[in-house]
Amino acid sequence: MTDTLRLEVVTPSRRVLESRASEVRIPGALGELGVLPGHTPLLTSLGTGEVTWFDGDTTGRLVVQGGFAEVQPDAVTVLASIAETVDEIDLDAARTTLADAQEKLKTVDADDFDEVDSAVRLAEARIGAAAGGGA
Repeated sequence: MTDTLRLEVVTPSRRVLESRASEVRIPGALGELGVLPGHTPLLTSLGTGEVTWFDGDTTGRLVVQGGFAEVQPDAVTVLASIAETVDEIDLDAARTTLADAQEKLKTVDADDFDEVDSAVRLAEARIGAAAGGGA
């Protein structure tokens, strides 16, 4: 058993990240999932949030929304609908999107609630990642 994991994050259009990590945290649809080397294999759906990985003294973050993650004892593969590195996040745009979506939540009808709520969660994740962790 190795003491690191291979982490790969891809979207339908590109490879966003390939790295080594001693620990990976991913936003599962039902909550955060922590993965260490030797983890039992599993497949889980993704929620919206930060993928965080640790490699020595370095911590990396990116934002994902939707998709799946496959965990193997030596690898984590994230297949996300949306994935953005911290460098790709426009913090001002995320703050504007969050304010607009929160305002819409006050009057949204049931048919559009999931879409607006999803926009809120993605904007919060972007802001949290850009700020260095946590919304």
